[in-house]
Amino acid sequence: MGDKPIWEQIGSSFIQHYYQLFDNDRTQLGAIYIDASCLTWEGQQFQGKAAIVEKLSVSKSQGRAAGSSFPILLVTAHCPLFLLQSLPFQKIQHSITAQDHQPTPDSCIISMVVGQLKADEDPIMGFHQMFLLKNINDAWVCTNDMFRLALHNFG
Repeated sequence: MGDKPIWEQIGSSFIQHYYQLFDNDRTQLGAIYIDASCLTWEGQQFQGKAAIVEKLSVSKSQGRAAGSSFPILLVTAHCPLFLLQSLPFQKIQHSITAQDHQPTPDSCIISMVVGQLKADEDPIMGFHQMFLLKNINDAWVCTNDMFRLALHNFG
């Protein structure tokens, strides 16, 4: 790893740590976010550490589509496609296909991840995730996180 630029070393280490926590104990993910952090999950936005942790936590009583771990989509007057709050699956396993990291002019690191995930008994699905990492008090934290399943609707 010594041959890689420092931003790639930091980014790769962060990605490994993030998905290890996500797959094994999502309750620990709060440690990587700060109160100013933002998460966009499938187009739904969450701001602040508490809101992000709530979204990424496991909910035992959410509505699910029959035979699926992913939440039911609700249509409301205020928001045409609203995902239920917490993530409904109990088990998840990520497999990283590729990751890229770049330094930013303000000494942050942007990381992009492409991979596959398997949640509960659902089929394997592709995903994309982007992180903006910032060093605060000698610790790298995630200030921005964007996630999308790699689903395409050609209809």
